[in-house]
Amino acid sequence: MAEFIIANMAPLMFGALVVFLLCGYPVAFALAANGIVFGLIGIELGLLHPALFQALPERIFGIMANDTLLAIPFFTFMGLILERSGMAEDLLDTIGQLFGPIRGGLAFAVIFVGALLAATTGVVAASVISMGLISLPIMLRYGYDKKLACGVIAASGTLAQIIPPSLVLIIMADQLGKSVGDMYEGAIFPAMVLSGLYVGYVILLTIIKPSAAPALPPEARTLRGFKLMLRVVTTMVPPLLLIFLVLGTIFLGIATPTEGGAMGAAGALALAIGRKRLNIKLLKQAMETTGKLSSFVIFILVGSTVFGLIFRAVNGDLWVEHLLLSLPGGQVGFLIVVNVMVFLLAFFLDFFELSFIIVPLLAPVADKLGIDLVWFGILLAVNMQTSFMHPPFGFALFYLRSVAPSSIKTTDIYWGAIPFVCIQIIMVALIIIFPNIVSYGDEAQKEMQRMEQEGTAPEAIDLDTLMRQNQDESAGADGKSPADLLKELQSGSN
Repeated sequence: MAEFIIANMAPLMFGALVVFLLCGYPVAFALAANGIVFGLIGIELGLLHPALFQALPERIFGIMANDTLLAIPFFTFMGLILERSGMAEDLLDTIGQLFGPIRGGLAFAVIFVGALLAATTGVVAASVISMGLISLPIMLRYGYDKKLACGVIAASGTLAQIIPPSLVLIIMADQLGKSVGDMYEGAIFPAMVLSGLYVGYVILLTIIKPSAAPALPPEARTLRGFKLMLRVVTTMVPPLLLIFLVLGTIFLGIATPTEGGAMGAAGALALAIGRKRLNIKLLKQAMETTGKLSSFVIFILVGSTVFGLIFRAVNGDLWVEHLLLSLPGGQVGFLIVVNVMVFLLAFFLDFFELSFIIVPLLAPVADKLGIDLVWFGILLAVNMQTSFMHPPFGFALFYLRSVAPSSIKTTDIYWGAIPFVCIQIIMVALIIIFPNIVSYGDEAQKEMQRMEQEGTAPEAIDLDTLMRQNQDESAGADGKSPADLLKELQSGSN
């Protein structure tokens, strides 16, 4: 029995974690308890050394000292303040008036505003609830199909997962050991393509079934001409300035993502003060929610660190690597299996849990297969969007259900979400087929990224080996090493 446990410690540990999660045990404590219990079993069986646990305090303090993770409370606080500053209401009203005369105009407005809110708040719940409260009653009043109205609001809200400053991309960068700025830059074009696919679906639906998304009647369009243009400009300037303050400074190299988050939080406070919406109650709510979410992330990260330390000590990483490297099809086979697995796990786990449990196991294998880790992280982030849209467990669907009127059935929300889940799957396939959709860095970095994806990149140069070879050659030429020559020069100058 002992021999069997020793030989299969990694799969047993992974299986026990799955059982813990299926039983509904909190993820952070399931990870930590699993790691500690199997660590003690390993010590008892002589597989592990007790000194292994001495590495835990250092790793946990390393999490606390990680500057990158500071961006999470900053961006969360920024999103919560903006949610209550009235910006979403103004944007939806103004853009709805702008697109109102065309069929599907309100749906286009929701997608456009969803993308803008994602680029300013980065919080799915804030976007879905705001648009559900404001847009859904208007869309239903003017005859929009219930399924389309629910689906487009839920899907547009989940754009906050992939459009910077996304919390998913911050965590993904931390887990993959990559720059948050590169992740943000690489995600912009895929996010634009995904938004375009949503728009394309609405256009197709208005052609096939015009009654599903009618234009606004003339009496509903209260703004026209110069007044409408003036309203559009004055409403769009504050969020665009905030987007530049956050993302522009990061991309231009003026600020780190953490500093960009701090500036964004300050900018959100300034906007709320300018709109006369800031008060002690709002500030207290935003700070409490930010503290809870940040603690939630840190607890899961501590738990995953405990689990990861023991899992690697029992060669769990090698077990996962062996399983995935033996898949047929090389890179493509690996990507297909991984994306199917993440898609299925997203039915039960949210993006935080997927990022902390699955990504650290997949990243080393992807790296060995020559897959660019920034590209891989963005691919997984697009896939993880589906965790918010999966019927029946998608959080975006729950958020929408909480604010939808009683005339909307839960089945309407579920059926409305399915086409958009299919679009997200199509986006995953497009990134795999056309990897250059994800582009980041300067021209030299982009060229190296392209060569790595095509398998034509030159081999990495080991500088230590090169210096040793040069030393050997110079020593062989005149019998003197560089150190001897340096001594001669020093003695000559004296």
